[in-house]
Amino acid sequence: MSNRDDVARFAHDAARSETAVSGPTIADAGLDNSLRTGLDAVEALLRESVKSDYPFVTETSAHLLAAGGKRFRPLVVLLAAQFGDASAPGVVPAAVVVELTHLATLYHDDVMDEALLRRGAPSANSRWGNTVAILTGDFLFARASDILADLGPEAVRLQARTFERLVQGQIRETVGPEEGSDPVEHYLRVVGDKTGSLIGTSGRFGAMLSGADETAREVLTRFGERIGVAFQLSDDLLDVASDSAASGKTPGTDLREGVPTLPVLMLRRRADAADASLLELLSGDLTDDARLASAVSALRAHPVMTEARAVVQQWADDARETLRSLPSVPAKAALASLCDYVVRRTG
Repeated sequence: MSNRDDVARFAHDAARSETAVSGPTIADAGLDNSLRTGLDAVEALLRESVKSDYPFVTETSAHLLAAGGKRFRPLVVLLAAQFGDASAPGVVPAAVVVELTHLATLYHDDVMDEALLRRGAPSANSRWGNTVAILTGDFLFARASDILADLGPEAVRLQARTFERLVQGQIRETVGPEEGSDPVEHYLRVVGDKTGSLIGTSGRFGAMLSGADETAREVLTRFGERIGVAFQLSDDLLDVASDSAASGKTPGTDLREGVPTLPVLMLRRRADAADASLLELLSGDLTDDARLASAVSALRAHPVMTEARAVVQQWADDARETLRSLPSVPAKAALASLCDYVVRRTG
């Protein structure tokens, strides 16, 4: 399936089937057409933006782009732009900026996590080594900055502050929670910085560059932050709950790699003696496929998964509540449907 088809399906399938779970509901034909056109333009500019005069750099930079992705952040930009002039010239470039930034962080994350796969394909670090993966991420950051320079000083400042939060979130995750602090609260702050910040910026970029008023800008920033956290937390649950690679990774990947996720952190916080054997299994060597399957199966059946889904639901509900003051236009309904999508994808 082509990138265009994949993105269009994400943004449109739920409108065609009451049982579809692959994306937000786009019930308005005009909005649907606007999003399709916008996403096509984003995809085209993304392909151009990863090109270099040095063919090897083009190859490494296009690696994750070619592997696909939901283009969640560009979609938020385009939906937020509907509260102003959605055809304003800065909207599509801003959507490309946030996606390039996101892609760059994935290259760096895979190095730090020593990941072997990303989006079902070999990670850049496993294919070309850590140095090339890090430098490729830097190249994508540079390309995003080059596009950003044409969007004005306010956009540059917003991106700089977002990047600051991305870095602080990664450092906070690397260092870990302070002694005596709640690891779950620490993790939620990390997610807010590493995921919520860029999706919040996506909402603000769309509103700002379309000329939407300040109220809309603030609302869409807050919405993006909250739906971003919910989106990441739903990925945590998918790592355990999904039988398919719905999260873009083989189920159990986070468990195998020892990556802290919401259900595991909540399980540890319970401090229930009945969970001792499961905690021991999760803390052990999960490189063995049979042990990993046992861990996934046991965690999937544990009540903590229901508790973790309730946390995702709360973040999604909070995101929906922020939209209340926006005018009742098709884009508002589409944004609200993102809240349903994020919860629904966890099963």
